[in-house]
Amino acid sequence: MSRPDSSPPNIIYLHSHDTGRLIQPYGYAAPAPNLQRLAEEGMLFRQAYCAAPTCSPSRAALLTGQAAHSSGMLGLAHRGFRLHDLRQHLVHTLRAHGYHTVLAGTQHVVPAAEVETLGYDRAPERPRGAAAEVAPAAADFLRNSPPTPFFLDVGFSETHRDFPPPSEALAPAYLRPPAPLPDTPETRADMAGYLTSLAALDKGIGMVLDALDAAGLAGNTLVIYTTDHGPAFPGMKCNLTDHGIGVALILRGPGGFRGGKVSDALVSHIDLFPTLCELIGAARPPWLQGESLLPLAAGTQTEVRDAVFAEVTYHAAYEPQRAVRTRRYKYIRRYGSRRLPVLPNCDDSPSKELWLRHGWAEREQPVEQLYDLVFDPNESCNVVEQPGYAPALAELRSRLDAWMAATEDPLRAGDVPAPPGAQVNDPAGRSPREPVRTLT
Repeated sequence: MSRPDSSPPNIIYLHSHDTGRLIQPYGYAAPAPNLQRLAEEGMLFRQAYCAAPTCSPSRAALLTGQAAHSSGMLGLAHRGFRLHDLRQHLVHTLRAHGYHTVLAGTQHVVPAAEVETLGYDRAPERPRGAAAEVAPAAADFLRNSPPTPFFLDVGFSETHRDFPPPSEALAPAYLRPPAPLPDTPETRADMAGYLTSLAALDKGIGMVLDALDAAGLAGNTLVIYTTDHGPAFPGMKCNLTDHGIGVALILRGPGGFRGGKVSDALVSHIDLFPTLCELIGAARPPWLQGESLLPLAAGTQTEVRDAVFAEVTYHAAYEPQRAVRTRRYKYIRRYGSRRLPVLPNCDDSPSKELWLRHGWAEREQPVEQLYDLVFDPNESCNVVEQPGYAPALAELRSRLDAWMAATEDPLRAGDVPAPPGAQVNDPAGRSPREPVRTLT
């Protein structure tokens, strides 16, 4: 499909930390009026998924268009994990096609001190991600006659923990915590903190969108909003259920992403890179594993894939897992010998403490999980041992094995060691803030 516009579109990539789909455009009582406006003017993807529900692997997958293990990013950048080849980052393909590339805020694909190695034309020396700092910097760029076409990467630290003190306008007694959590005073207060952080994020996004409008650039600018993975509540971030891998994805602008469209197609973060290649007329790099979303925007196809895949290897600690999700089923496989929860991979919070007080640390994790997403959308009833699901189980086992082989997943050969110099927590620990071990 060729792009109908005569001039290359500008691209703004807005991304937040730990937001999942817990926002207003996805039907939650989580006010985000600027994101709602973006969705109503653009195209909302209801079934979008990250490739890895942990920060750096997710971002690396999106920005290189391939599985996290294929890119080399098996853990967190600030803890010593690295991309195999920085030239596979999207910014190099865009620069080769005449794009002026700018980073504003957080990126989390390389350590902050090494941000210049990513190859942006302009990037802060020590990128920070608070919306109150990032949004004005991005808005200033847009207001000052930026060279076009441009790629503006705007990374917000919200809604990452620790949450700010809850806004006085929020009454926790009238809030509802996300689905994996019980409705208690602790979880409602935790939710109030999340919503306060979300308000700051949405305000920053509004500032960027307003500056784009004021500069007269909105008509030929593709705006992308997404997040890395699910929110930082127990059972969400760093988990392969939809609570962890489900993400918001909104596109607005050239390519047919206009008019308040809503798509229920299964899509993955790794589909964004090939989408941009097709949109700007760039050759598809050979390492890409995703599919263009342009046929969905044009209405010529209702699906571009029949499954998405996701993984966890390292977050704060080693917890190897792989998953495949189809329209009907989710299959998750755990590797290694540990069967109890890896608590350092859950951020500290009042909600986590509630789970711990009720015995979470002793709840054994199954090696395999199979969920029927039609009857069990919260993925709470594992049917892996039910005879009636044997055909689905066999099919998904085979599909996961085939994907791991096709993408040369190192986990196929056994435990995956962290690279020398990496910092990891003890999987038997309790918190990511405990002392780490630096590998030699």
